[in-house]
Amino acid sequence: MTRYVYDFIEGDRSRADLLGGKGANLAEMTRLGLPVPPGFTIGTDACRAYLATGSPPDGLFAEVDTHLRRVEQQVGRRLGDPHDPLLLAVRSGGRYSMPGMMETILDIGLTDATVAGLAARTGDARFAWDSYRRLIQMFGRTVHGVPAEEFDHELAALRATAGPDGPDAGQLRDLVSTYQKIFLRVVGHEFPQSPQEQLRQAVQSVFASWNSARARIYRRQEHIPDDLGTAVNVMAMVFGNLGPDSGTGVAFTRDPATGLPGVYGDYLPDAQGEDVVAGIRNTVALPELARLDPASFQQLTGVLATLERHYRDLCDVEFTIERGTLWMLQTRVGKRTAAAAFVIAAQLVDEGLITLDEALCRVSGAQLGQLMFPAFDLAGAPPPLTVGVGASPGAAVGRVVFDSAAATAADGPVILVRRETNPDDLPGMIAAAGVLTARGGKTSHAAVVARGMGRTCVCGADALVVDPDRGEFTVGDRVVRAGEVISIDGTTGRVYPGAVPVQPSPVARYLAGELDPQADPLVAAVHRLLGHADAVRRLGVRANADTAADARRARALGAAGIGLCRTEHMFLGGRRELVERLILAEGPDAVAGALAALLPLQRADFTELLAAMDGLPVTIRLIDPPLHEFLPPLAELTARVARAEASGRDPGRDGQLLTAVRRMHEANPMLGLRGVRLGLVVPGLFAMQVRAVAEAAAQRVRDGGDPRPEIMVPLVGDVRELAVVRAEAERVLAEVPDAPAVPIGTMIEVPRAALTAGQIATQAHFFSFGTNDLTQLTWAFSRDDVEGSFFGAYLERGIFEVSPFESLDTAGVGQLVRLAVAQGRATRPELTVGVCGEHGGDPDSVAFFADAGLDYVSCSPYRVPVARLAAGRAAVAAGTGTSDSR
Repeated sequence: MTRYVYDFIEGDRSRADLLGGKGANLAEMTRLGLPVPPGFTIGTDACRAYLATGSPPDGLFAEVDTHLRRVEQQVGRRLGDPHDPLLLAVRSGGRYSMPGMMETILDIGLTDATVAGLAARTGDARFAWDSYRRLIQMFGRTVHGVPAEEFDHELAALRATAGPDGPDAGQLRDLVSTYQKIFLRVVGHEFPQSPQEQLRQAVQSVFASWNSARARIYRRQEHIPDDLGTAVNVMAMVFGNLGPDSGTGVAFTRDPATGLPGVYGDYLPDAQGEDVVAGIRNTVALPELARLDPASFQQLTGVLATLERHYRDLCDVEFTIERGTLWMLQTRVGKRTAAAAFVIAAQLVDEGLITLDEALCRVSGAQLGQLMFPAFDLAGAPPPLTVGVGASPGAAVGRVVFDSAAATAADGPVILVRRETNPDDLPGMIAAAGVLTARGGKTSHAAVVARGMGRTCVCGADALVVDPDRGEFTVGDRVVRAGEVISIDGTTGRVYPGAVPVQPSPVARYLAGELDPQADPLVAAVHRLLGHADAVRRLGVRANADTAADARRARALGAAGIGLCRTEHMFLGGRRELVERLILAEGPDAVAGALAALLPLQRADFTELLAAMDGLPVTIRLIDPPLHEFLPPLAELTARVARAEASGRDPGRDGQLLTAVRRMHEANPMLGLRGVRLGLVVPGLFAMQVRAVAEAAAQRVRDGGDPRPEIMVPLVGDVRELAVVRAEAERVLAEVPDAPAVPIGTMIEVPRAALTAGQIATQAHFFSFGTNDLTQLTWAFSRDDVEGSFFGAYLERGIFEVSPFESLDTAGVGQLVRLAVAQGRATRPELTVGVCGEHGGDPDSVAFFADAGLDYVSCSPYRVPVARLAAGRAAVAAGTGTSDSR
């Protein structure tokens, strides 16, 4: 018989796939002897079975009952006992942390019969009835979908009429009766008075919450697989709302925003844990607990130190103090900002807890990319409207919106402004440039989720009075309405009116060579870990650059050459007329004259480019797009010619261009006359470009330089195409005195080229995968069409976890890459292989390219540091079999 349930003492953190992250860490804390309430975990396989069939697996609740009896024996109370009832907390816990995305139900076991027993045991009838109120509210909302406002309205009305100390026990008893009537009216039956039935329904509700809309959105955002399922953790309740000697909080072993050492977090006296996470009450800083309860604070700091040493990383914990007794409810390796990730990794190396290799695996290219984003230039900034808690660093500017729907529908950057966020706000948080809340601290839902997504966030700006119904917020007598622009600083917590200018971040300035590596702890950490990545990586990193300015920028950012120079970009602007002249040329002499006019311009461009990359390889792709892309659009020319003819004027050159555009018009230009085909059909075009490269390189040699050009032929599908072009290119190169040796290779961007790579390698010195076109042609996608038409549906339905144009499709396109590498090197062992599509700057794709045996990746200049870091991580992961960015 399949086993589904495990006591906390039976697990450990290595079993997160079965027990979920929360259950595995509760088990680990139990094994460490830390004060964890007794409980058990229902494994993820039970959830998967439930989701597959719509009902719990056979024998599950019999097994739950067995483990429940053990908890009752440990606690000395029984579920449903009217005199001294055991109450339970039921919490979700997937393999990966999904804060607030799934369900939690507290106080399971309270009924009309047991509430008096809880009041008698605690000596606090008000607490007992408030706990019962919380259960009905949470159970009704999460298990049966009762709209939250049904309960919120009644609670707000009671609080408005209650005295300064809040509702008394009698008023809360009446509120419970009102809640029960709401439950009956909306659900259609009475609130369950069987604690066992409450538990069963709660467990199934947690299972079902795995497929809630907000959970699916979060998993898609974080690239978490949909088929994992969630575990369910059932533990004895402990109470933080039993008076001033009780409370609840969230603590971090280091600051998750900056990485600075020291105990850090939020505490809320006389409250339940959900009050902290939800952000519905503003908390006090954790050090305040040292004054309120010195003994518990000392015990907590000892627990935090134990956990950080044990996990060798930043940990966050949820804890409750019940009448002076500390209980640990959860721990996990804490989510952190990009800045904190780098700083903490470097600190842990210095403290001897991890190695540099491990530190490198705890940061990611995506995090480094975030650190390169601009920061506010406060030189001309206006006075702030207000100051809140800087919960997730960054500089965000946008128009104010007050709900998730407005954020997702907005055209342009927006700031989502809420009293506090809840899990249903996730789509808006994803869409927004930043999040601003009036309530909550650095451990509230808004803060935790924003940090995990790298979204700028300011919480707890309690001077804000947010009125979403009126579409405005006020600060004092200042009113800010929906659509007005504000700027929020997630580091300082300042909120500014209008758009504050931005300036390069310290990390960007360091990478550009403008800031000393030891300028601050963050820059020092980036310098150290990026340097280690460079030392261990096998994969080279080049840049895609078409101008000397781009080349110089790329070189400053660490590029070891140019992997793609798109020569067609050199024909834009004022040079379009020369291309038009080539297209309109009639006869060999006219074509030769047009090419001769282009030659010195191309030569000058290549000379500058080779000078900027002196001593490093520069891969120059011969012209790729169809020539008609350099002409005015067909509709525009048709209209101009029609207007001219209607007025009796000779359309002149427009008429000639229209004739040419119609002659060259293709139903599907992507699959038409472009790339190598263009060079074979237009005599002298490729030869002119090769001559320009050779003459530029020869000039650099005469000037004492070290030019290293490479010529790349695009869109080859057959070895015979490449053989013809290579023969012509070598003839031209031989005619240019002082020209250095110039390798000739090809882009592998047509599936047939990948399938026949062994043949093509007989004519190619190198391969460079053009993964943009290779993805389009493998999937039969036109990127310009599909991304706006059905990609959203594919992502929503789980067909894609991420766009194949954003991160390489390793199962399909990736297999073509592996095949081509193997075939090419079987023919030519010394074959150099790289990639020059946009995937060259995607960290996940970089890891694949390293594993596939490529020699280099090439990406946009600003992505070069990201690719360097990703290549280093890939090298370490290849040696250890792990990858652990947090």
